[in-house]
Amino acid sequence: MADHDINGPVSDTASLSIGEQRAVLPVLSGTLGPDVVDIRKLTAETGLFSYDPGYGETASCRSAITFIDGDKGVLLHRGYPIEQLATGASFIETAYLLVYGELPGREEYLRFQQDLKEQALLHEQIRNFFNGFRRDAHPMAILCGTVAALSAFYPEAVDISNEASRDLSTRRLIAKVPTIAAWAYKYTVGEPFVYPDNSLSFSESFLKMLFARPNAEYKVNPVLARAMDRILILHADHEQNASTSTVRLVGSTGANPFACVAAGIAALWGPAHGGANEAVLGMLAQIGTKENIPAFIEQVKNRESGVRLMGFGHRVYKNFDPRAKIMEQTYLEVVAELGLEQDPMFDLAAELERIAVNDPYFVQRRLYPNVDFYSGLILKAMGIPTSMFTVLFAVARTVGWISQWREMIEEPGQRIGRPRQLYVGQTERAFTPLDARG
Repeated sequence: MADHDINGPVSDTASLSIGEQRAVLPVLSGTLGPDVVDIRKLTAETGLFSYDPGYGETASCRSAITFIDGDKGVLLHRGYPIEQLATGASFIETAYLLVYGELPGREEYLRFQQDLKEQALLHEQIRNFFNGFRRDAHPMAILCGTVAALSAFYPEAVDISNEASRDLSTRRLIAKVPTIAAWAYKYTVGEPFVYPDNSLSFSESFLKMLFARPNAEYKVNPVLARAMDRILILHADHEQNASTSTVRLVGSTGANPFACVAAGIAALWGPAHGGANEAVLGMLAQIGTKENIPAFIEQVKNRESGVRLMGFGHRVYKNFDPRAKIMEQTYLEVVAELGLEQDPMFDLAAELERIAVNDPYFVQRRLYPNVDFYSGLILKAMGIPTSMFTVLFAVARTVGWISQWREMIEEPGQRIGRPRQLYVGQTERAFTPLDARG
């Protein structure tokens, strides 16, 4: 029987020899995925640090929330395949699953749903925050700043040692971030704020806050509401990505959850992380017409050109992105519902996809459409501007961030994050007074 470590069962040991030194390090096993070498005693036994820029080969924590097998195209939330959740569950059910570890029963679901509806309203003084931003402010700037400021309205959230306080903050964040996001959009387009509607579902209310106007009746299109729900489900969590790792790192200092999620939003804002679906539309605009696709494809194949095929392939998924198939079907449903089959943008996207997925160059490299290729097109079809794409991503990912934050806070032996470095600067040298430096 395997020995046990505070972070899991020890399945084996790994030996590391450096000159005359030899370190024996435990190998920890999870329930799925590769085993990991526990290097926490590496420095004590050898005087050396490990070196892994970007942490691409390093397990920074243990987690029971999300599992990804990029080679097989598998994404599981608490053990449930993403395909089953996206087609059979609502975003509210998925959120409950990520936060609490199990799918809710009917009573749990109704209570959770009602709590989120009651928490969706913002303190009226928060309206004043928006007036401090320029009208052309990026919605992510508004979202990031306002989420961080929520801690000023809910000071009890600072007490992260209290389980009830953590739970209340969890529900507040999941409920209030969509309202802030919708108001950020309304502010930038100069339209009146729309309040949450408790008679509607989570995604329906969000769409209404985005698009309703006080001078006309607004009816939520059920096809678009379902599309929004799927977009939120498919982006809710994705293991230890840059923004999630940021939330965990900030959270390890004991910062309140609003500050931690605001940090995650800031990380997501980077174009290398949350801006991929926006880049897809930029690429399509660059191509312009279907006649230009062959020349564009040749540029992509020429590595020296610097031209990339956006929305294809994924750093983690080396086979296919399991979210993409669901998003493709949703995209087709939205386009059909809105009668956009002949729209030049969507016609161009369809032709580009057809050519790319049949080109041996991309097939051999396993470069298939990913979730970003379709999600950008769906949001475009729904009338959401590109400046809001990453904001929508943040609305969905808030659930994953707060679930990961809770798991980290409740981890026995949790420590502050403190990476080390390989120093390559000057060695020690003597200070020279200004007058002597010439």
